[in-house]
Amino acid sequence: MDIAHLHFLVAEADQAQRLAVVDMLGKLGASQVSEVPDGHSTLRFLNESFAPAVDIAIVDLGLPGMDGLELIRTLAGMNCRTRVIVAGAQPSNLLFSVETMAQAYGLDLLGTIAKPVTVSRLQALIENYVPPPQRSERPRGPTFSFSDIGIGLQARQFEPYFQPKIELATGQVKGLETFARWVHPEHGVLGPHAFIDALEQHNRIDFLDWTMIEKSVERCREFQDKGTPIPISINLAPETLAHAGFIQQITACVQRHRVMPDYITFEMPESSVLTTDPTFLERLVRLRMMGFGLAIDDYGTGRSNLQLLARVPFSELKIDRSFVDGASKKRALGTVLSSCLGLARSLDRMSVAVGVETKQDWDFLQGLGCTYAQGYHIAKPMEAEAFPGWLEDWRHFF
Repeated sequence: MDIAHLHFLVAEADQAQRLAVVDMLGKLGASQVSEVPDGHSTLRFLNESFAPAVDIAIVDLGLPGMDGLELIRTLAGMNCRTRVIVAGAQPSNLLFSVETMAQAYGLDLLGTIAKPVTVSRLQALIENYVPPPQRSERPRGPTFSFSDIGIGLQARQFEPYFQPKIELATGQVKGLETFARWVHPEHGVLGPHAFIDALEQHNRIDFLDWTMIEKSVERCREFQDKGTPIPISINLAPETLAHAGFIQQITACVQRHRVMPDYITFEMPESSVLTTDPTFLERLVRLRMMGFGLAIDDYGTGRSNLQLLARVPFSELKIDRSFVDGASKKRALGTVLSSCLGLARSLDRMSVAVGVETKQDWDFLQGLGCTYAQGYHIAKPMEAEAFPGWLEDWRHFF
């Protein structure tokens, strides 16, 4: 990336430090650098139609007038497209919290940098820069009523797409996770954004769950018949499990397709699994006694109760992607990820890292002893017919 074409703004109250950062940018090849001494000036610079527009703003957390925290909140409310680097003299764990806050506000941060700013650290963050996508005037995607979705389900237009789950120690494919897709006759393949909200609003997510269960178990049988026996994980809403006839129906389903229960794992969000409801816990235990796997999904995004976690009969702990992305570069995030993996090992459970997007993510997780990984670095969700060909290609590497 040629940073000579980027416009930088350095917002720093201390003149000596401000000039030092400007000098560093010049050494890195920047030719367009503006500077301001306070928060209000920064806001005016980014809020008004300066030409050329600022691509990257390096903002001191302790700016006078409007400090970095208030500035982050304000810029997020403006839908500011400038990428931001926050600098501060605060401890690294506090800077990490600032980064988390900015992300929660929706501000696109390149990262944080502890003072004194160094050329190497500054360069590393600038290298993360990707130009924001052009604002598009494309029409919004189609919207569908609950009735439309029901017709699609009845017409068997919904299909499971499968994303491989890889054992990090060996590189072997150890499972597939199901993702619901609507293969619409007019609009093509549609993701959950097209149908989940309407189903949840009408309390009928079970319609989709049972379609995915039935078709996923059917595909599991087909894979076995073609010489590729592979376990499949299926997302399951707590409302579906709570239905009085669930155990009877799932028993009939696996028997109908001649699939052993240990080839099927149900994934449920952490917030719904960690409960003291005895009826719900009974069903979880019954599923495990029948041989089905149980994965706690999105671990770390809820309010974990470690005592309950130890009591729930889960077989896999799926670490949320928010702990995986960037963990190799951010010490605090890496520590949390390592702690989650250690918890899974201490409870004698398998760990699955979700959202593995880069080779760096893969290597870092492998070094931490994570059991399984899945994400776009490995493969995007694919239709069942594409899996055998993908598997053959993958096996050339491992």
